[in-house]
Amino acid sequence: MNNTVKDLKFKIFQSGNPLFFYLGLNVIIFLATAIIGVFLFLGKSDFIISEWIREYFGLPALISALPMRFYTILTYMFFHDGFLHLLFNMLGLYWFGNIFMNFLKSKQFHFVYLTGGIVGALIYVAGLNLIPVFAGGLIGQTVIGSSAAVMAIIVATATLVPNYTIMMLFFGEVKIKWIAIAYFLISFIGLSSANAGGNLAHIGGAILGFIFIKSLQNGKDWSKIFERKPKLKVVRNEKPITKKTAFKDVSQQEIDAILDKISSSGYDKLTATEKEKLFKASKD
Repeated sequence: MNNTVKDLKFKIFQSGNPLFFYLGLNVIIFLATAIIGVFLFLGKSDFIISEWIREYFGLPALISALPMRFYTILTYMFFHDGFLHLLFNMLGLYWFGNIFMNFLKSKQFHFVYLTGGIVGALIYVAGLNLIPVFAGGLIGQTVIGSSAAVMAIIVATATLVPNYTIMMLFFGEVKIKWIAIAYFLISFIGLSSANAGGNLAHIGGAILGFIFIKSLQNGKDWSKIFERKPKLKVVRNEKPITKKTAFKDVSQQEIDAILDKISSSGYDKLTATEKEKLFKASKD
């Protein structure tokens, strides 16, 4: 049991594989909140954790509520409304995430997942506030779930390798482009359902995934924002110094020590006196 926990901990937090990280993070958060909910139920508590999660971690539809809940543009994508909600999202993430990682890099996975969720959140808020049919029922409405982020991974993968095939029960080999199209159509049709806001978020994630790959294919990798820029180091173009057997006013031992210091720490770490000695030796 201890080895299993260690293996899971390594895969999720130390392996560097973003697929395992997001799968693990979503599952851990769901299990933690679900277990707390069970204890609250058994203790006959009036506190309903699902309502609390939606209140403080779900993305609100009302624009006026966003200044107080600005952080929910990130937190909403790591909470789920029930086991089936989590299951289908994680299955989609696992299937398409594995294909994604076969062709692209970890930083690109991070970018697509996170920005897919963010763009999904923006489309959710904009759509519910700007489309007249939704304008009347925004008070108290929130959205949770990783669906937009997962949709971004699905559509990005299908855009990158549309003819890649996977085996599906009852269907046999299916090209992933048809699966992505089916997901998108289901979300579009769902705009007339009770979960219109969630489907708007799905569409936003899909748009991000598609545009990212098209931009990548044109030579622009938006995920470079995650790269650390190397620190610039000023290198002095000094005259090469060679060890000599005799120096005017400076001993061989002193010069050897200074040269060793330059080798280990760099020229800039020399004291003013050491630089002067080195200068005198080089003039000889």
